[in-house]
Amino acid sequence: MKAIFDTVSRACSKTVTHHYSTSFSTATRMLAPSIRQDIYNIYGFVRFADEIVDTFHDYDKEKLFNDFEVDLYKAIEDKISLNPILNSFQETVHKYEIDESLYRSFMKSMRLDLHKSDYLSVAEYKEYIYGSADVVGLMCLKVFVNGDQQKYESLKDSAMSLGSAFQKVNFLRDLKADFEDLSRSYFPGTNLEKLDEVSKQRIIKEIEEDFKHGLSGIAHLPVEAKFGVYTAYIYYRKLLHKLKKVPSLEIRNSRIRVPNYQKAGLLAKSYISYRLKLI
Repeated sequence: MKAIFDTVSRACSKTVTHHYSTSFSTATRMLAPSIRQDIYNIYGFVRFADEIVDTFHDYDKEKLFNDFEVDLYKAIEDKISLNPILNSFQETVHKYEIDESLYRSFMKSMRLDLHKSDYLSVAEYKEYIYGSADVVGLMCLKVFVNGDQQKYESLKDSAMSLGSAFQKVNFLRDLKADFEDLSRSYFPGTNLEKLDEVSKQRIIKEIEEDFKHGLSGIAHLPVEAKFGVYTAYIYYRKLLHKLKKVPSLEIRNSRIRVPNYQKAGLLAKSYISYRLKLI
């Protein structure tokens, strides 16, 4: 029965989320059950595309990516795929009428990671972040507002800002892996070999502005989504706070993490703020 296959597909997306990101998985569990699975479906899709370009070094990554992209569009057209991750993703795409331009922009940015190493202009940098992060926030927003287009438009800019903030924090945290292992440099006009405090503070200020704008949107999210998104926001803010304390030249030598005991504390703090309607 197709229903059994769909159940298995959804379970695969949930498993991908749990195994690849404990933080995102925790935040997703704070969403209402009515929308939780669709966020798993989106995450499974974006994670698989990202894994192809970032980790499958012993294989022909371009061929794998090409095949995945063909299968993606075929899944959406046929409303089924034997790839369970794409099968669950196409279900969410059709359920919420997610605009094709969003996942096409995402695939465009992921494809850049196959060959492009440096982002020399602000325009290139912004375009990459839009495709790799902002559109993911917009796809999730479609789910959060249950397809309400008017609500979507009113929260669109803040969702993009939050997506940008999360991505830039990841860039700063993963400087070592991106620069040394993958030879990538995302921040334009920044010498990552000799990252100085001025450059680091400029990046952090930019991220803080994104967070400020993103938080303003969280306050207006439907109740089904607010606590989960705020949990993710609190976690990434904590990560940025830890990065601010690390000397600029040390950021490339270590990967900053938030320990599990601190994550538990952040979750409790988020819940209290949510219950007291402080967000």
